[in-house]
Amino acid sequence: MTDVTTRIETEIKSQDVVVFMKGTPQFPMCGFSGQVAQILNYLGVPFKGVNVLEDMEIREGIKAYSQWPTIPQVYVKGEFVGGCDITREMFQSGELQQMLTEKGIATNTAAA
Repeated sequence: MTDVTTRIETEIKSQDVVVFMKGTPQFPMCGFSGQVAQILNYLGVPFKGVNVLEDMEIREGIKAYSQWPTIPQVYVKGEFVGGCDITREMFQSGELQQMLTEKGIATNTAAA
């Protein structure tokens, strides 16, 4: 296991919901990262944002780790969920809220 893989796994395990994104949850630096942050904030789900713009090794490493070519990438309880499109589609269908609930992560019930 490489050093970057170890760092990525440490980040993924550090919180129930982790988003590898461009920018931060407070200041997303791309529209796709912003959409994911907006969805999670709307649901009231606390999440950790990992700013890939600050670390090129993480930025490239996360793509290899997940075998997914784009940023953002959403992880729930260590499991890769997907990028912006998948997260948005899951949210719109209610599947994201259901998955979070099943994994023991509370959401804003008014948003569900």
